[in-house]
Amino acid sequence: MGYAQILDCTLRDGGYLIDKYFGNKNIYGIIDGLIKTGIEIIEIGFLQNEGTGEGKTVYQNSIDAEKFIPKTGKNGIFSVFADYSRYDIAKLDKYTGKSFHAVRECFLKKEWKEAINYCREIKDKGYLLFVQPVDILGYSDLELIELLESVNAVEPYCFSIVDTFGSMYEEDLYRICSLVDHNLVPGCKIGFHSHNNLQMSSALAQAFLRFAYGKREVIVDATISGMGRGAGNTPTELIAQYMVDKLKYPYNLDCLLDIIDNYMRNIRSRAEWGYNTQMYLAGAYGAHVNNVSYLLKKNSINSKDIRFILNQIGTEKRKRYDYSLLEDTYIQYMETDIDDTKSMSDLRRLINGRCVVVLAAGRSLSAERENIIKYIESKESLVISVNNMYDNIPADFIYISNVKRYQSWNKKCHEGIPCIFTSNIKKEAEENEFIISFKRLIKCGWENMDNSAILLLRLLNMLGAECIGVAGLDGYGYNNNYADDQMEYNVTLNEAIVINRELREMLQDFMAAKSGDVKVEFITKSRFEDIMQ
Repeated sequence: MGYAQILDCTLRDGGYLIDKYFGNKNIYGIIDGLIKTGIEIIEIGFLQNEGTGEGKTVYQNSIDAEKFIPKTGKNGIFSVFADYSRYDIAKLDKYTGKSFHAVRECFLKKEWKEAINYCREIKDKGYLLFVQPVDILGYSDLELIELLESVNAVEPYCFSIVDTFGSMYEEDLYRICSLVDHNLVPGCKIGFHSHNNLQMSSALAQAFLRFAYGKREVIVDATISGMGRGAGNTPTELIAQYMVDKLKYPYNLDCLLDIIDNYMRNIRSRAEWGYNTQMYLAGAYGAHVNNVSYLLKKNSINSKDIRFILNQIGTEKRKRYDYSLLEDTYIQYMETDIDDTKSMSDLRRLINGRCVVVLAAGRSLSAERENIIKYIESKESLVISVNNMYDNIPADFIYISNVKRYQSWNKKCHEGIPCIFTSNIKKEAEENEFIISFKRLIKCGWENMDNSAILLLRLLNMLGAECIGVAGLDGYGYNNNYADDQMEYNVTLNEAIVINRELREMLQDFMAAKSGDVKVEFITKSRFEDIMQ
């Protein structure tokens, strides 16, 4: 049909976003749609030692996957993906012709010499072998040539250029393609798998096809709607459209659009992917997207801070992800050498022995305003508003520990209100301002460890508050979480579940560690009311 083929890996690469669970109906439907589209190679999921289950695209052998392979009229190739560190090749049975045809063996640079033995075994068992080295840009020219010499001894069906971190520009692609084409055994196809961190995936795939014309048979990896971790992948519909328009391939684009309409809309309701500034940072610094995703959950971080932290942890370590290292580096970056003795002493004189009302940002501040006002008046409370001020509930202090909220805060709107800042805000104290050590309040062990309301509760306990009334600490749903609509941002259902779980754990930790004399109670309705009972 031509010198180029598309390998659709939606059911594999897209699976990372939904714990590999597509559901059998979606799996069958997507496979059927790709066959009708004319896509030449369909990757149906992972080979893994564990994690199989009904409706999941994870298999231990060809028998597990057999049910998804059409019994009649099947054209093209069906493949699976095996990560060297996650799959024991001894579990792979011999090729029978009843299930998948190809196995794509993926491995890290440090694993490649051992992984070549796995590659040889895959081929010996009768499967088409794809060799998928992670992070091709992480190899020097000499290292890549050495790898290719070992690969040539196995004579795979395809050797893939994998832009793991979405860091490639066209110049990088042409350099790697030239090296591979010149040193790879004749007859072996060259594949290309990219990620869209720099918004280059589709353009690079087109450049790859132009480069290969007249030289090699090639395979372009793609996913429907670009589904994949972080910024996602080359969209199948875009590269198919290009090949139809420019190379006269006969793909049925209507069938591809039917897949998007019938299946991807539902999947998008469960997962989020696509280009954004943070994914650009992952691409620019050759970092695993999980590093960026983890750091984004911190309230006290901006894009430039993420850039600094990625630089701090180093080239090799940022290619994988070590949450302990990220957490330590984040805390070190946020720490400032301040002496907060005077601020603590001054605040203690104001707060010790008083009842304090904490105004968190939840929507219940609006819904239950009258109850909050009655509580404040009945206990003659000091009122501290967290990261924002509300015209309908007067406050005695504003407390800010969230860098992003601080940058959008307009001090001129609240002249004369005393301010309490944590030192990660990185500002000099002005008149009527108190700066408290961020390190004094932070406690490790949670992704959302710098939640502003939790940090304030710890501070009030240190300052000797007699009682603390909490309003607006509602917990998170999918949307409509804030009393001030301008503070609103959508979280996914899974993100809300994680945040709520961690808030519960941190509140329980606070209640166990606080002074026995201080009384803490919720004023407004909250998902966490039972903790205070």
